[in-house]
Amino acid sequence: MQLHGRVIMIFAPSVLPYLHPWPRPLLCRLLAEFWPNGCAASCRRLSTPKSVIGQDSVQVLDHSYPRDDFTNVTPKILEKVGRNLHNQSHHPLWLIKERIKAHFYSSYVGRWGTPLFSVHDNLSPVVTTEQNFDSLLIPPGHPSRKRGDNYYLNRTTMLRAHTSAHQRELVRSGLDAFLLAGDVYRRDEIDASHYPVFHQMEGVRLFSNHELFSRVQNGGELSLFERRGRRTPEKQETHTLEAVKLVEFDLKRTLTQLVSHLFGADLEIRWVDCYFPFTHPSFEMEVRFQGDWMEVLGCGVMEQELTNVFPVSFKTFRSAALGLYGLCPLRLTFSEDLGDILTEQIVNYCLFVQPLSKYPPLHNDISFWLPDSREGFTENDFYELVRSIGGDLVEKVSLLDDFTHPKSGRRSQCYRIIYRHMERTLTQQEVRLVHQQIEHAAESELGVQGRY
Repeated sequence: MQLHGRVIMIFAPSVLPYLHPWPRPLLCRLLAEFWPNGCAASCRRLSTPKSVIGQDSVQVLDHSYPRDDFTNVTPKILEKVGRNLHNQSHHPLWLIKERIKAHFYSSYVGRWGTPLFSVHDNLSPVVTTEQNFDSLLIPPGHPSRKRGDNYYLNRTTMLRAHTSAHQRELVRSGLDAFLLAGDVYRRDEIDASHYPVFHQMEGVRLFSNHELFSRVQNGGELSLFERRGRRTPEKQETHTLEAVKLVEFDLKRTLTQLVSHLFGADLEIRWVDCYFPFTHPSFEMEVRFQGDWMEVLGCGVMEQELTNVFPVSFKTFRSAALGLYGLCPLRLTFSEDLGDILTEQIVNYCLFVQPLSKYPPLHNDISFWLPDSREGFTENDFYELVRSIGGDLVEKVSLLDDFTHPKSGRRSQCYRIIYRHMERTLTQQEVRLVHQQIEHAAESELGVQGRY
């Protein structure tokens, strides 16, 4: 039997740069300095195929999917599908993506002087649950599959929760090295560092025995795989320790060079051991930011079992997934007024800037008794309801109190909703109208009983 497989590194940082909310006139003036023809071409928006939630089906990107009891995608989320901000010229995400591409193009060159990595940034965000979970060895019943954490079109189809959902299909197609970028979707809490839509960019590379050990003394005597090995904290049972240590070194060096390229060579970095269901060993990168350590990415060596479905018999595999969102409020990136006219000079200036609106926030509290049958209620359900009504006026939702009545056993929760507009001062009157809609919808859609 021929041992075969791949080693993968996956990292999904949560702190890559956001853009400062520069006034549009200033942006156009700066743009005129760098693009003499003006901003008309840069300000054009790409048309988005219409998405519709019908009674029996959901139409997304010109395809129709039957609804069932798992369908939970909302119109607000479907508005984001197909916008492809990472492909809109001069948009902040496009600029970051292009910077990463340029780094890989210049740092990793093939035998004939051409870029080693191909780029794939237009794959549909609609995937099967098999692609999103099973292809990565995420077992049935795993918490990451929960309906409350993902956007499902139906039980077998969803909006991808990570770009890694496409790894298997691309490797099966015969690609040895590629970069993959796209929008991903997750139901989550509401604050400045969370948004239901964000972007990832990941890279994959296949190594042969010769490619991995060619620069190692006596490398011809070393091997990627071993028979009848045993799993340890340092390696999987089918990998040799020499191969894993070399891939780990290459993985960390590659990611350190990339992050230093994006944020500066003086960035303080450290590595922490961690766990992911589809990698072993696994690591997280943290960077020092404003006096604290902040997680930037996760990575690791892919489980050998994943490689057994690939037609690769003499190579080992690595990949990387880079999140394109970070320090500033995520909702800024989808602002209609942000447009796609930010220059790279502005992006450079805004790295590691954490801007907040200069306009004051307003907060309103909401408390309610949970329904007697609480199995169907999750905090993410409430967050999603708030997001669908308040949209990007909502800056943060936080749980203030979780109370269980000592006699009746009924459970009550109280949330604080912070509203803030990025371009003007909100009035308490207009905020109250939105807040009342949330109160009424919570009772009618979630079955809670208001305490207001």
